[in-house]
Amino acid sequence: MVCEGSLGSNSSLQITKHRVIRPASVSRPARRGQTAAMAILLSARSIVVASPNQVSCPLGDEAAILNLTNTIYYGLNPVGTRVWGLLQKPKTIAELRDTLAGEYDVESERCEQDLLKLLEHMSAEGLIQVQSAAAG
Repeated sequence: MVCEGSLGSNSSLQITKHRVIRPASVSRPARRGQTAAMAILLSARSIVVASPNQVSCPLGDEAAILNLTNTIYYGLNPVGTRVWGLLQKPKTIAELRDTLAGEYDVESERCEQDLLKLLEHMSAEGLIQVQSAAAG
């Protein structure tokens, strides 16, 4: 729900999840189990980038992402698509927050909270990588 406050209901972040159905003859990649204890804590200084284990494409002003590891695809609405576009190059969460807060009518604190929720979800689904925390 990135920056949902003053963007209106059509612009709040929505991510939908779908399983890809494959023929039985296609082997499934090994699945890495992730438990809540393995979750990565994110902060404004964390550096995040889209995972190389996915493919994505624009669908009008929305986007679809296929996770090649778990064979699940995800749909993003326009705000989520903007975030996804920014994640194509490594950025700190603070940089993402500042960009979004400058583009949408939302308070920086609210934007960061919603962005952290989205990125934690994307990390848990294997859609992004957390590279490190920037010094500062």
